[in-house]
Amino acid sequence: MARHAPFGPAGELWIPPGGGMQYAETAEEALIREFKEETHLDVQPGRLLFVSEVMDLPIHAVELFFEIDAYSGKLGVGTDPELSSDKQILKEITFLSESAINQIPTEKLHNIFKYLHNKDGLISFDSLLRLNGKYIS
Repeated sequence: MARHAPFGPAGELWIPPGGGMQYAETAEEALIREFKEETHLDVQPGRLLFVSEVMDLPIHAVELFFEIDAYSGKLGVGTDPELSSDKQILKEITFLSESAINQIPTEKLHNIFKYLHNKDGLISFDSLLRLNGKYIS
């Protein structure tokens, strides 16, 4: 998980590593690049878990969440190349257990966590909530 600050309504936000795609970049290539930038890890993307649309002015984005099949390297706080060194918002990178994630106030978690039945099974994202009579899958 990546902690960004100051960011979000509570002044900090915990989110899975990731970011925007560059022109002509595949989703998997973007995931590999973003993980390297933010975490210093080399990752092997797995299956697509689900898609989330975000509409929170001024942002309108479509987010793709993937499993990570394998990783290598030493975990560390990276940088956002789009931001200058004095404006970096990435403050912490860490592996978190489900119980540790459960301790984070909901307002400090990425909105996707609101769509889970509960935070049990979070690592595998197996317990997705029904939304308007439909299931995210």
